[in-house]
Amino acid sequence: HTPGAVGTHLCCGARGAVGGSVHCIRAPQSWYCRPETRTHNLRVRTDIISTVEFNSTGELLATGDKGGRVVVFQREQESKNQPHRRGEYNVYSTFQSHEPEFDYLKSLEIEEKINKIRWLPQQNAAYFLLSTNDKTVKLWKISERDKRPEGYNLTDEEGRIRDPTTITTLRVPVLRPMDLMVEATPRRIFSNAHTYHINSISVNSDYETYMSTDDLRINLWNLEITNQSFNIVDIKPANLEELTEVITAAEFHPNQCNTFVYSSSKGSIRLCDMRTSALCDNHSKLFEEPEDPSNRSFFSEIISSISDVKFSHSGRYLMTRDYLTVKVWDINMESKPLETYQVHDYLRSKLCSLYENDCIFDKFECVWNGTDSVLMTGSYNNFFRMFDRNTKRDVTLEASRENSKPRAILKPRKVCVGGKRRKDEISVDSLDFSKKILHTAWHPNENIIAVAATNNLYIFQDKVN
Repeated sequence: HTPGAVGTHLCCGARGAVGGSVHCIRAPQSWYCRPETRTHNLRVRTDIISTVEFNSTGELLATGDKGGRVVVFQREQESKNQPHRRGEYNVYSTFQSHEPEFDYLKSLEIEEKINKIRWLPQQNAAYFLLSTNDKTVKLWKISERDKRPEGYNLTDEEGRIRDPTTITTLRVPVLRPMDLMVEATPRRIFSNAHTYHINSISVNSDYETYMSTDDLRINLWNLEITNQSFNIVDIKPANLEELTEVITAAEFHPNQCNTFVYSSSKGSIRLCDMRTSALCDNHSKLFEEPEDPSNRSFFSEIISSISDVKFSHSGRYLMTRDYLTVKVWDINMESKPLETYQVHDYLRSKLCSLYENDCIFDKFECVWNGTDSVLMTGSYNNFFRMFDRNTKRDVTLEASRENSKPRAILKPRKVCVGGKRRKDEISVDSLDFSKKILHTAWHPNENIIAVAATNNLYIFQDKVN
């Protein structure tokens, strides 16, 4: 199969976000997975995965959950004896990133839920990532230690201080081997800069700065400075009653450190250039699709709200996700999207009930594959969708324990809107709206994807010949 081609078979393994792992085994004709024998019954609300992110090499995969925990998975290195074990991701480190807090001045509870994780490029043996909850961004260092110092002069081997009168000789401390230990330590804490909830963070291509975005403002930070940030976008009106839209997501250009983009709840995307002015309230480009008056309804504004925006790896295109569609924009053409893909158009007739159960406000993410040729985003009933930009083919796949048995190859799913339902189809009335794929990630170089379904993490690998 060609890299990134939609319609190829996928396989998966599933595990809870904490303490679980996925084993992918290469067979001569296909990819399949062997889940480990140990199981985890994670039914607590705090274990629901809230973000998924590969690092720049794809060797590490981080997940954050509603309990403020970050779990990092590491990919197995290939061995000469077992070359087929290369695809496995095992738990590398687990740590508590954020704790619940209480703002006494505003009488406001601050959740520990991890809203976003972003990796920094690796500069040395250690790894660095940014994690954020609603108010505070933290820079974490993840490092390994396999040696410990011994032979101190002023303390004994158990750390107790020795009597100086008993010290008659000087010893040279030495490093002794020990079991590998992975440590996560907070190196920087960026706080007290956001009045509203942080919805996204993005690392700049200069690797010195990053931005954090809340509903009304975007702040620019230097990674070395925690007590100062620069406000680069502020859409808060003088009178909050005049507020008509909020910022939903923002991201830096992958190559141009002066360019960033942010999306709004009214379906518009603004491209800004920090070289024009210190405050980028006046955008350089506005991407907005005119609304068709014939399709106007009570829900039009809600479903047009953009939940995610992503630059392509090349920086030439933008991908946006609203409630029903994924759109690809050429940054040189503002008038209309280059491509529009229907994610679950069969829900258009269900918008009233989706409004009543609040599902219409769900924020789905979208991701590119490594070559910008395939798009992926989530849906309900644990379905996720892939769209091939070259062949215009699309496929619906399901991430669930029932369909993810060891060595099983995923079969495309179809939703029946009306009429007679075929054997392999599912009726639109049978969809489970409590099971939703909001967070997905794609390996930067290979056809490996990570899909978060409630409190389970699924990893799929493209079938190979």
